[in-house]
Amino acid sequence: MSSARRIRVARGEEAADLILRNGRLVNVCSGEIYPADMVIVEGTIAAIGEPGQYQAAEVHDLGGRFLVPGLLDGHMHIESTMMTLAQFAQIVVPHGTTTVIIDPHEYANVMGVEGIRYALASGRNLPLTVYAVLSSCVPASPLESPRQILSAADLLPLLDDDRVLGLAEMMDVPGVLQGNPQVLAKIEATRARGRVVDGHAPGVRGRDLNAYAAAGIMSDHESTAIDEAREKLRLGMWLMVREGSAARNLEALLPLIKELDPPRACFVTDDRDPVDLVQRGHIDSMVRMAIAGGLSHMQAIRMGTLNTAHYFHLDDRGALVPGYVADILVVGDLEQFDIQEVYKDGVLVAQAGEPLFAPPTSEASAAHGIVNTGTIRPEQLRIPGQAGDVAIIGIEPGQITTLHLTETAPLVDGQLVPDIFRDLLKLVVVERHHASGRVGLALVKGFGLKKGAIASTVAHDAHNLVIAGTNDADILRAIEAINEIGGGFVLVVDGQVRASVALPLGGLVSTLPVDQLVSQLQTLDTAAAALGCTLEHPFMTLSFLSLSVIPSLKLTDQGLVDVAAAQIVPLQQ
Repeated sequence: MSSARRIRVARGEEAADLILRNGRLVNVCSGEIYPADMVIVEGTIAAIGEPGQYQAAEVHDLGGRFLVPGLLDGHMHIESTMMTLAQFAQIVVPHGTTTVIIDPHEYANVMGVEGIRYALASGRNLPLTVYAVLSSCVPASPLESPRQILSAADLLPLLDDDRVLGLAEMMDVPGVLQGNPQVLAKIEATRARGRVVDGHAPGVRGRDLNAYAAAGIMSDHESTAIDEAREKLRLGMWLMVREGSAARNLEALLPLIKELDPPRACFVTDDRDPVDLVQRGHIDSMVRMAIAGGLSHMQAIRMGTLNTAHYFHLDDRGALVPGYVADILVVGDLEQFDIQEVYKDGVLVAQAGEPLFAPPTSEASAAHGIVNTGTIRPEQLRIPGQAGDVAIIGIEPGQITTLHLTETAPLVDGQLVPDIFRDLLKLVVVERHHASGRVGLALVKGFGLKKGAIASTVAHDAHNLVIAGTNDADILRAIEAINEIGGGFVLVVDGQVRASVALPLGGLVSTLPVDQLVSQLQTLDTAAAALGCTLEHPFMTLSFLSLSVIPSLKLTDQGLVDVAAAQIVPLQQ
């Protein structure tokens, strides 16, 4: 738009397009709340006026309600919502989210660089601004098997896209610390362009954390404890406070935020499934949690708006001031943070919790039809063993970290087998991109499942097929069923598919309307609970059991991974 017209409107020489009159402005720049009119021209804020000071073609009287900046999510994976970006916008825009920064590394793992291009293309022409950061680690580590490895040469040309803000979570901590040339090339080229480099450093402390920050990595969203978060803040890193579906860290870190009120802290969701989004909301749920936990309204709102914008050098959003985009929330009560209206670029796009824009349509995509495990034979599921202790993956409810347990396991005909009475299940990961027949095997504790098997092609980050089961027959049937539906989730009991959710876009994302998707996911979780599963989100938990960069033990198609040692280890010594 013409800045000349904006200047004329701001000076009162020309009428604005829209005025939101008689509001109470939550000014995250000054830290004040005061009566104001919001003056908008061509989707941009031209002025903040005293009530009645300006004129416009259209005037909305807010009756004293609060004016709040549109919310930003500083780190999320659209694939974890199992929705297209168009479907996602239908859900989160009414919750006040107007800008998201996505890391499409799930699409990148199953489609290569075309997955990133697909995500960028699908984010256009929505009442939601979609930026991306480039997937830095495909695969997350050399111990995982994606469709293809993405090098610096593959990624760096995408930095020319003005919707690409930097490099996504650098999960290859060993690569950074050891000075891997490919890893450093990605970091250095991104910083040379003035873009951000996101981190991913769970449990990294001391000299290693100093080295990680010195490499040019600027943020981290993996802190789960106050001491770890404090150390990262002291080293100048941005603290991204995460509240996802499987990993919920806000409550644990809130005392530190209250103590320090750090300017380098913001809210992110990382991975939220659609049931969680519908039931809890998005960044707005974090604002409410923070306020209920003792943060001031201003502190909580800043962490969901201005702080995020500052980190990403988004100098046109995150606050309601002249020259910024008119992404505006109308809130009735700050304590409840009840978002009543949402304006995107000065246009009313949601009201009373409902979107005012057309629902998305299903899309044809090259992401279809890319689940290919080949035929897995019964003998490939056998775990040879001997008497003695076994390394077992222990689930930590509410976290994506796992425990490194050591227990005995039943031995039948020289094979290690599940034991439902001790909550020991067989865990299987099958390579699903090239039909290599490669299978990883281990035991897992913490699901509570008494019968059957559950399977998923959502398996961070390489997204091979992961299955947890009580017996081999149901595990094999689950593998077959996943191939039949083209990827997604299945629950099998006694050879029968009891519940399933098809995710045909890359084995990650649905094309169904959101209400149908949520209904299917709820049916799936209910079926798992009926079989004794004790986890609130069992399929989300399952999806992280193959992520080789989150401590302590994980399983990939290459074998059992000791994350701290960054190597494949045997189940038994």
